[in-house]
Amino acid sequence: MFSLQNKKAVITGGGSGIGKAIAVLFARQGAEVHIIELTAESASIVVEEITANGGKIFAHACNVASQKDILTIFKEIGGIHILVNNAGIAHVGKADNTPEADFDRVVNVNIKGVYNCLHAAIPQLRISGGGVIINMASIAALVGIPDRFVYSTTKGAIIAMTLSVAKDYMSENIRCNSISPARVHTPFVDGFIAKNYPGNEKEMFDKLSKTQPIGRMAKPAEIAALALYLCSDEASFITGCDYPIDGGFVKLNN
Repeated sequence: MFSLQNKKAVITGGGSGIGKAIAVLFARQGAEVHIIELTAESASIVVEEITANGGKIFAHACNVASQKDILTIFKEIGGIHILVNNAGIAHVGKADNTPEADFDRVVNVNIKGVYNCLHAAIPQLRISGGGVIINMASIAALVGIPDRFVYSTTKGAIIAMTLSVAKDYMSENIRCNSISPARVHTPFVDGFIAKNYPGNEKEMFDKLSKTQPIGRMAKPAEIAALALYLCSDEASFITGCDYPIDGGFVKLNN
């Protein structure tokens, strides 16, 4: 079950965190994996890991906010079967203290970057006779999160884009779903805590972990397992859905 043999998958932001976990798992399940990262250096660790385990992986350096560069890369990759729009950046701030430059920067990556990849990938999915798209949203799109104005805005757009794409391309055998994680323990989280709470890292980590009713953060591998299911043939009846994977955060956190 859940084989990706003879499938070609593109994963944006595949060099670390959730994207890396998805890339490693997809390669293990037989996919030819292409990751898009901002620099070749940021892709090097996952390339070495997958190659060392006999997997097939290619890395492409590109800013997803550049449509010209994204179009070039997808044409080079050719026909694909899976796109995982995982690349994204975070931001802390409210509507009245979020600078315009920060708003534009987050929107350019989290919304325009996803649009650019959809725009470039759909013709390549057609070449393969259809396929699957996964967009990485967030529970921030579903509930109010303090100080996450522009981030929540972009993730709400991701869910809307998912529904639109699922509707528009259903007749072409292209499925599209989104995943909405709560907090996931990634290097980004560790870096954020170290930067903003020096000397209180353990206390803050425990506090953030306990905001999930289940009492901990998710592991990147757990998000990857859901992505694998949704991209596999076993999920061929699923499209136009968002999947919170949140330790009970949305429904039980009251």
